[in-house]
Amino acid sequence: FNRLKHFRRIATRFDKLARNYLSAVAIAAIRLWTRFESRT
Repeated sequence: FNRLKHFRRIATRFDKLARNYLSAVAIAAIRLWTRFESRT
């Protein structure tokens, strides 16, 4: 969760709707996961 806060959009919660915020969290988590997987 702490790494997600590095994404400005998530840390400041620009999105007003919860649906948009959760989709941004999902996209950020996928980006972090792919970075982690590419290292191994």
